[in-house]
Amino acid sequence: MTVFGALGFTAPWLLVGLLALPVLWFLLRAVPPAPVRRKFPAVSLLLGLKDDEHQSDKTPWWLLLLRLLAVAAVIIGLAGPVLNPDARQSGRGPLLVLMDATWAGAPDWRGRMARLEPMIAEAGRNGRPVAVMALTAPSPATFADASVAIEGLPGLSPAPWDPRFDAALPEGDFETWWLSDGLDYAGREGLADRLRDHGPLTVFDTGTNPTALRPAAFQDGEIALTALRLRPAPSETLTISALGPDPAGIERVLATGEVSFEDGQTEASTTLDLPAELRARINRFSLDGARSAGGVTLADDRLQRREVALIDGGRSREAIDLLSPLHYLHQALEPTADLLEGGLDDILPANPDVIILADVARLAPKEEKALLNWVEKGGQLVRFAGPRLAASDVSREAEDPLMPVRLRAGGRTVGGAMSWGDPKTLAPFAEDSPFAGLPTPDDVQVTSQVVAQPDPTLADRVIASLSDGTPLVTRKAAGAGQIVLFHVTANAEWSNLPLSGLFVQMLERLSISSVTARPTAEQLEGTTWQPAQVLDGFGRLGSGDALPGVAGPLLFTAPLGPDLRPGLYETEDRRLSRNLIEEETTLTPAVWPANVTVTPLVAPDAQPLGGFLLSLAALLLAVDLLASLAVGGRLRGAAAALALLMLASVPHETRAQDADIPVPSEELMAADEVTLANVLTGDKALDDLAYAAMKGLSQTLFERTSVEPNAPRSVDLEQDELAFYPLLYWPISANQQRPSDEAYVKLNQYLRGGGMILFDTRDADTARLGANSPEGRKLRELAEPLDVPPLEPIPADHVLTRAFYLLQDFPGRYNSRDVWVEAAPEDAEQIEGMPFRDLNDGVTPVIFGGNDWASAWAMDDRGYALRTVGRGYTGERQREMAFRFGVNLVMHVLTGNYKSDQVHVPALLDRLGQ
Repeated sequence: MTVFGALGFTAPWLLVGLLALPVLWFLLRAVPPAPVRRKFPAVSLLLGLKDDEHQSDKTPWWLLLLRLLAVAAVIIGLAGPVLNPDARQSGRGPLLVLMDATWAGAPDWRGRMARLEPMIAEAGRNGRPVAVMALTAPSPATFADASVAIEGLPGLSPAPWDPRFDAALPEGDFETWWLSDGLDYAGREGLADRLRDHGPLTVFDTGTNPTALRPAAFQDGEIALTALRLRPAPSETLTISALGPDPAGIERVLATGEVSFEDGQTEASTTLDLPAELRARINRFSLDGARSAGGVTLADDRLQRREVALIDGGRSREAIDLLSPLHYLHQALEPTADLLEGGLDDILPANPDVIILADVARLAPKEEKALLNWVEKGGQLVRFAGPRLAASDVSREAEDPLMPVRLRAGGRTVGGAMSWGDPKTLAPFAEDSPFAGLPTPDDVQVTSQVVAQPDPTLADRVIASLSDGTPLVTRKAAGAGQIVLFHVTANAEWSNLPLSGLFVQMLERLSISSVTARPTAEQLEGTTWQPAQVLDGFGRLGSGDALPGVAGPLLFTAPLGPDLRPGLYETEDRRLSRNLIEEETTLTPAVWPANVTVTPLVAPDAQPLGGFLLSLAALLLAVDLLASLAVGGRLRGAAAALALLMLASVPHETRAQDADIPVPSEELMAADEVTLANVLTGDKALDDLAYAAMKGLSQTLFERTSVEPNAPRSVDLEQDELAFYPLLYWPISANQQRPSDEAYVKLNQYLRGGGMILFDTRDADTARLGANSPEGRKLRELAEPLDVPPLEPIPADHVLTRAFYLLQDFPGRYNSRDVWVEAAPEDAEQIEGMPFRDLNDGVTPVIFGGNDWASAWAMDDRGYALRTVGRGYTGERQREMAFRFGVNLVMHVLTGNYKSDQVHVPALLDRLGQ
């Protein structure tokens, strides 16, 4: 093929015929048009006259131009013109296919490989040797037959680290195709210059807009998350899922949040306000739909449950729990931390995250030294004042190493007969305080406290104070750790602070601040971290047991690569995460030099123009015929003959009536074939997911059964007729509106008429129809006006277990077998020798469940799953069982309980191997 810009020709040599057009012009111009003959008797009067000048009539110029255009259209049409030809087919010589192969290409990886394979195959048909190199794992490239390169494509996968641009290139001249992921990396231009020294370089850009997620951070007691996208685009909203084990140890989505990009913005942030108990279970956050390592950020000890040691200076003195210095600490910390109690000699070897001393004045020299050493290695010591500390001389003359400030003797009492004034309230927390943003209730009052001595460093160490400016909580750094002092008791003896919710929040802030900062290389010196779980380029977690350990100083300073992958790294007592996207990461689009050709990986479809030009030539010739007849005066006769011919060829009207046939409406089209539908809830994201689920289930039915469904529909209960749809999928959201009374009339008529509704609370809590979740409560509200029969969990011999596939479970995104259907008749008995009961032939009108079938069924237009289900092979197996349940469901709706007939029992027994 010869290419001229956006136009190519398969037989360009035929274009030589265009050179004959000037000759044809002169030939046609020299031949006059046919004369018009008329009988004119008076012509005899002209006999004998002579005319010395002769001038023959010529063909009009516009008619000549018309004929030349027709001939040119024939010549160009036969030359095989093609609009937007694939210029890549015209290359010659060795071909190097270079790929970034990073996480940014993971979401569209299958599509890239599907487009790359025919490109390499075409190069092979042109006799070109091909070599393929991934820059994330560069190895010496060797040119070989294109079939060898195609066989190696399935072994390629995106990597969760940056590409390397120091790869060794083959010797000699070759052409390069560079499949870019669209991200800019340092060193790219140098490699591009080296490649151009060997031959032409073409960059293929997919034009995708990858998204990523920065690590979670704490801001004002909430989890702050920031999403990134590569290029400015219209506004869009993405969902972030927090994943972790439930109390049973099964990984689930524990919480979700939405992050919204403004129009033209590339960063968007959101926060999640989660209770500490739930937050401690989270092991990672994921951008739904991202399907890449960049869309996953791992959580480590900075979000996990902490170990807090409690030591009481007067445990044996108090027999009443409410008077114990540790009582309120127990109440505040038990839901969020693992508590340890005992002596320092027993606690320090356990290396807790926080040690709390409640009114402990003095320690033995050995204990003091060991405790200080623990703090300097990164521990946090929290101390509470009390009568013992106030009466001692600790930190009076000189600052005690285990105290943040010096103290005055005797303390301070307010609000009594011998006091200095009224009880004091709290002052608002400063912006640099760890308590910043917490409210200061007016009813929290302090009656006694220990007072700090004025020192030059005091102002920098105060993190909470009273309304009169007296320090209430002070703090200082000690090595890698810190020491905090509450100048009041841990019980209600000196203040009512321990009785307030603020006390719990303050303790939580302090215990969090001890582990949220990422350790420095100096703090990790001398340690080795073993990878526990690592991410691949698609954002999937896998085991890291086969990978070598990483030296502590390199854990956060060395670049990611095959020996240091993003994942979770642990020692005996700690776990840290190394994420692909860091706090300072930004996504920058690649900018290529002007001398590098950049083209889309998916070029516009080639459009053959030969047929169009030949048709145009035929049309021009027809116009030429009419024009020639008009010039020759024969157009009327030809028109009359043509009219007679058309009248003779017109068929007689045979219809009995002239009424127009109405165009079938969408409802009539739905009635013509099986059409699945989802109920609109008012939540656009949920409605789109439900529609995609019906589309995925319809496609599965088309591929696996004789059912050929129409495209699914989304129905409005208030407006649409329901009788055309055998199955309605109704996802439940906590905020959807209850339908009107008229809609419930239609719903009850639909159920009585043989329709089925699949209610899905999507919460996996169906033990009591999901009653314990917001969706479950909404389901009870929505289903109350419906004429629902008595229900029971699906029995083992229900027809849904064998309508098409033999099933035992009915999973979706979750795998709970507590799916409810119409209860079997009380007189349904199992006949001896038969595996199934003799049930009626009806179809259960409703099915209640919470397995989130929409997430398992949903597909996009290319047939790719929209939501993840589990991990690896187990997850895909669960998705397959979800589709099988969907097929059984539709077959049950369409065929009833015919599988319960005894005539089918032998076949079923044979399949069961009985």
